[in-house]
Parts: sequence; C-alpha cells; structure tokens
Amino acid sequence: MKSRLLLLALPLALAACGGGNGDANSSAPAASPLPAVAAPAGQDWTQVVSKTAEGYVMGNPNAPIKLVEYGSRLCPACGAFAREGYEPLTNNYVKSGKVSWEFREFLIHGAPDLPPALLGICAGEATFFPVLEQMYQSQQGFNDKLQAMSPEQQKALQNAKPVDVIKALADQMDLINFVKQRGIPEAKARQCLSDMTQIDRLTKQTQDRGADGTVTGTPTFILNGKPLKGAVSWPDVQAALKNAGA
Repeated sequence: MKSRLLLLALPLALAACGGGNGDANSSAPAASPLPAVAAPAGQDWTQVVSKTAEGYVMGNPNAPIKLVEYGSRLCPACGAFAREGYEPLTNNYVKSGKVSWEFREFLIHGAPDLPPALLGICAGEATFFPVLEQMYQSQQGFNDKLQAMSPEQQKALQNAKPVDVIKALADQMDLINFVKQRGIPEAKARQCLSDMTQIDRLTKQTQDRGADGTVTGTPTFILNGKPLKGAVSWPDVQAALKNAGA
C-alpha cells in the first residue's frame, strides 16, 4: 500500500506550533477537591502504563480526571511544556490516582516528526514515557541537527522512498544512538523506523485529527473530553486540573 507519508511534505524549516486562542477554560466553576486513589500494591500510578487506540496512557485507568495531550516531539512549545510540567504532572497529579495522562502523537511538521515518534513507541509501554520525557530534554539538539541538513541533502530526499526518508532523518538527528543508550538495540530501532503499519497509522491520525478540528496546533490538551482552549504551558494545564478537583 502506498504510504500516506507521501501526502506530508518535508518541511525542514520547522513549522510554528502552539495551541489556539482562548483562556484555557479558566472561567468554568471549580469542582470540589477529589480524594486520592490508592495504587496497586507495590506500585505507584506512574508505573501503570497501557496502550490506547491513539497513544499511551499513564496512571489510574479509572481516574476521574482524564488529560489527553496531542503533541509533536520536535515542537518547541511541546518541549517547553514537558520540561516544566512533566515532573509536577506525574508526581503531584498522576501519582494521586486522580488524573490519568495520555499522550498522542501529532506530526505537525510532517515527515521530520516520524523518526522520533516511531522510536518513541518502539519498545511499547515499558519505555514510552521515560523516552518521551528524555526526547524533550534533548529536543534542541535534534532540531539543530535537522536544520543543519544541506540543500543537497534535502534535495536528495525529495524523491526518496518514504522509509528511506525516515531513516535518513533519524540518522541526521542521531536518534539511533539516542535510543540505544536507553535500551533499544539498533536492529530493533531500525526495524521500527521501517514499520509501515505504524507510519500509516500515525500519518492518518494526524490527518484525521487535523481535518476534524480536534488539533489546530501542538500541544493540544483535552480534559475529560473537552478541549482546553488556549492551554499551551504547564501553568495553563495545572490551573485546569486544579479547577477540575485534582
């Protein structure tokens, strides 16, 4: 099957990313504080991770407050949110059992977003969130390497096969070495970069969520099924979580 990747351009000049306009629903009436929920014996809720239809979710699967994030691993606004918010979100809210957090990939930059996304999901539940957080910590280096591609290199990719484009971009960003240092063998990493089922799934997910208006920029946050309009930073999201009773 011809990959939907061909419908995504190769924008090596990273597109602007960020949420829409609004006030992050701050005008909604505040809910009463909810009680904490005990985690399974021998675990805390940050260790409970499962795959969903569109991403991976951390925390109490029955949490009364469900936070969904659509993000790009190369998006500077997503990176800023992660670097400021990952620890307080997981330690103060997910661990309480009141909040679950699901991350869903959105390829806002097209093809360049695919290598980190594919490698981020390569090992499944065990490493998904640690690798996500560490990719955001290292994001600037990935973007700098991507921007350093010469015009000749970029031209060579224009007519290349989708899988070859993905592998070339992964090598340019030195992503294979990055995941090798985090327990993913090179052979497995390269296999994940060639997984056309995942390539098509992630590309379709991006196209569908853009077309139906769910995502207009990254990061996009949804709280208990309702978009947090204008929420981009950790303070925005934290205020919404507290308002919901977290």
